[in-house]
Amino acid sequence: MTLSRRSFLATALATTSTLALSPGQALATGGEAFSPQYVINRARALARKKYQPRASVPQDWLDMSYEEYQTIWFRTKDALWSNSDRSYNVDFFHPGLYFPRPIRVNTVEHGMTTPVQFDYALFDKTDKAPDLTLDDSLGYSGLRLRTELSQPGIKNEFCVFQGASYFRAIGMQQFYGLSARGLALKTGDPMGEEFPDFIEFWLESPTAQQTNIVVHTLMDSPSVTGAYRFNIQPGEACIMDVEATLFPRTELGHVGVAPLTSMFLFDRTNRNRFDDFRPAVHDSDGLLVQNGNGEILWRPLANPTRLQISSFVDDNPQGFGLMQRARQYSDFADLEAHYHKRPCLWVEPKGDWGKGSVTLVEIPADQEIYDNIVAYWRPREAYPAGSEIPLSYRLTWGVDPALDLPRVIDTAAGERLFGQVGRLMVVDFEDHPLFDDGEQALQIHTSSPHVETTKGVLQRNPETGGMRLAFAFDPGERTHVELRAQLRKDGKPASEVWLYRWTA
Repeated sequence: MTLSRRSFLATALATTSTLALSPGQALATGGEAFSPQYVINRARALARKKYQPRASVPQDWLDMSYEEYQTIWFRTKDALWSNSDRSYNVDFFHPGLYFPRPIRVNTVEHGMTTPVQFDYALFDKTDKAPDLTLDDSLGYSGLRLRTELSQPGIKNEFCVFQGASYFRAIGMQQFYGLSARGLALKTGDPMGEEFPDFIEFWLESPTAQQTNIVVHTLMDSPSVTGAYRFNIQPGEACIMDVEATLFPRTELGHVGVAPLTSMFLFDRTNRNRFDDFRPAVHDSDGLLVQNGNGEILWRPLANPTRLQISSFVDDNPQGFGLMQRARQYSDFADLEAHYHKRPCLWVEPKGDWGKGSVTLVEIPADQEIYDNIVAYWRPREAYPAGSEIPLSYRLTWGVDPALDLPRVIDTAAGERLFGQVGRLMVVDFEDHPLFDDGEQALQIHTSSPHVETTKGVLQRNPETGGMRLAFAFDPGERTHVELRAQLRKDGKPASEVWLYRWTA
């Protein structure tokens, strides 16, 4: 479950009283009284000041190659709380390469903080590790959480915070894939994106039997500061309850709340563009939305030849997320990447999120090392400078949420057969009790605001047990076409709404 080179690069390029610490793990003195309000007050005070970038580590740390960076690794047997009966251990990542500015880390116990100082002695190295400058500018670049999941006495990793405001997690038996962020700013804008940083962490010390862990963090960037509280419960799925308060320094006209970042290179919709032995390569294959009216939308992801942004206008969405529905080894035939074991990530808003849009940004990519998919909630109204914006939501890292209607499990596209003009779309729906009466009991609804679609053909798929819908359209000279399809039964939805943007 370790981070792959693709995951590492994708994240990086975006950007107590008795602690029972191991020998050599230094602690600073001079703790402070702590509460969640403490972090909020820090963020509020920071927002009133002009933004000041944090100091960077020495240049020789930044000059390391990826291979040199990998010759140094944290010694997990000396992790934070490793010599105690606490239910969690915390590993740390060293700085350098793509991580120029260190974070600060503190523990919290009995309402008091204790800073954890950087200690290079806690890292093992190969004989190819470079000699590096050691001075007071050094600090950790991120942290990894571990706890018992499937085997007593074995603490498995399940969550990483590293790089800007990025973090990622997994459910049991999964491999790291997509990431979340604290906040997205100006994603896809011509003037460039702004990446806020988590600059300081406070880890509440868990008891021996505690199953959750609480992490607080302070965010800073030129445009905004923020205070975040993560209540994290690992298990079959990893569930994070997030409470945040934002303090804009400037008006935030293009802000992404609960942003998700993933990778989609190709599948059966664009397989012909890639000379690759695998049938598909992606961490996520679709955007799932349950809008404020309860309608369930499925938008297969694309790797376009030009940047494209899609907005799903809504009022108080019930949930949205990036899903990985391809779950068989044969879907990818990749013995190393384990794409079929990458997590889905579902966002459930809490409270009144008002009017806005679930926004999907798809960026052209030619290699799987790049995270080229971003999804987030964009409020319709800008966040004013000097305001305080409270936000609350739940993140579930695992498999698809159970939303009751038959899911789309595959989308394929190609030229029409036998010399007919146009394009053929094939949509597979999973088996479901709504299909027990056969295809004759279902109604097909296909449409497009741009072109006419043929009358759809619905057949039982003998391999999946579900239904396969096929229909065609002629794009003519158009460079893109929006398509919509849904199955209905007795006038009610019998499937998700399938939405697709075809591009030339």
